[in-house]
Amino acid sequence: MSPTLRELGSVRSAAVVNAEIRALWAKSGSRLSAADEAKYQLLLVEWAAAVAAERAEDAEADEEPGAAGAAPRTPRADPVLRLTRAA
Repeated sequence: MSPTLRELGSVRSAAVVNAEIRALWAKSGSRLSAADEAKYQLLLVEWAAAVAAERAEDAEADEEPGAAGAAPRTPRADPVLRLTRAA
């Protein structure tokens, strides 16, 4: 089995990136500067990659040998990321 992105250390968790996004918005007073907007766009891409990696890991864990007899897993409650943009 090949290593996942998380095992390689190249993706932070979605929760960590989400917290950084929220901090960026809080710091900016809901109005992003050009530099903050660029950082925000990068964080969105990283957050999406982290969510995809976490879902892939969950799916892979469900497919592992012996998983058929295992107890049902509780679905992951993905954090809600609400984005608002200043006019």
